[in-house]
Amino acid sequence: MPRRRSSRHIVSLDRVVIVGGSIAALTAVETLRIEDFDGDITVLTDEDLPPYTRVPLSKSVLAGRESLGDIVLAPLADEVDLRLRTGATGLDVDERLVHTAAGGPVPYDGLIIASGARARRVGRPDQTELVLRTHEDCTRLRKSLDAVQSVLIVGGGFLGMEIASTCIQLGKQVTVVDLARPLDRLLGPVVAQHVRDRAERAGVRLQVAPGGVRLLGSPIPTGVETATGLRFVADLVVSAVGDIPNTEWLVGSGIPISGGVVVDDHCRVSPQIVAAGDVTIMARNDGGLLRMPSWTNAIEQGRAAALSLLHDDDAPLYRPSQYFWTEQFDLDIKVVGQLEPQGPPAVLDGSLERGPALLAWPTAATPHTVIAVDHHTPPAKLKRLLHKPSVLASA
Repeated sequence: MPRRRSSRHIVSLDRVVIVGGSIAALTAVETLRIEDFDGDITVLTDEDLPPYTRVPLSKSVLAGRESLGDIVLAPLADEVDLRLRTGATGLDVDERLVHTAAGGPVPYDGLIIASGARARRVGRPDQTELVLRTHEDCTRLRKSLDAVQSVLIVGGGFLGMEIASTCIQLGKQVTVVDLARPLDRLLGPVVAQHVRDRAERAGVRLQVAPGGVRLLGSPIPTGVETATGLRFVADLVVSAVGDIPNTEWLVGSGIPISGGVVVDDHCRVSPQIVAAGDVTIMARNDGGLLRMPSWTNAIEQGRAAALSLLHDDDAPLYRPSQYFWTEQFDLDIKVVGQLEPQGPPAVLDGSLERGPALLAWPTAATPHTVIAVDHHTPPAKLKRLLHKPSVLASA
């Protein structure tokens, strides 16, 4: 990758260690080299594949249209020390050492925490719960689908509904159970209803269980029971109920953790330590915390964290673009801004009922959410629309 000469001050570092092998880690590596950091870079990951994209796991890979080889990202440069199957087990901030399960401690001058997250589970330890987070999860689920006719998915967020869409493509009978109406908390009631209608027409059975569910059957779950006693059974049960940041290896290190590694608006954790991706939670100016587990955020934070490590206060502040997207039931949906928009949208282009649509939700004539449904508008333009209230007001 071509490098450009940076005019900003570069902090004196000889060795950077990155914990994690995700897109956040890959982006951080690329940014370090673009910024002319010529020291040692070591990447530690507990996975057995080089950095890969997780986006197709619930779609084309699960459907069998792509292989694992198709999702591996551009290889790291030869001068980067990538250590597969080498997860971090501890951190000594005073000695600047990352402890690992294999190969002993790894010293660093600068540390980028990008250890990601793992799938949240709802079952008991004695239950073999199927989830979808890693390539191994995808392979296991794909093989399991070959032997069943019916699938029950716990969780109606983006991931759960994407799995449901793929299972329908594979000819399965599909039921989705969620705490609330699927996708309402992400897309708001208007667009979410549009997607639910499409899902039900495709054959998906949608169920709401406000009190949650418990998995039935052991070791392999065969259904769920709701808090009100209703039971739903299937040949296969899949949980898609969010994730948990991988912070256990940081216990006792002094790193601030509150539902994730707490970072400031420079992605800093402490001197010479930054963090990026799904493991992080951002401290806001109002004292609250913001977590954004998404592909886009991982890329943008990976870049911001590397810049902060090299340039300290001279690095630009990190401002999340708040961009999300999903593909399901032959719909391509892109979202910029706040999730769960309420009320009727302003229609900027097209029609949600009759085809491609570009929608916005203004607050005091200023938009806080823009959603494109099967609309050709690229993400960059969606982000610009979010900051042009005059354009929305005239729509």
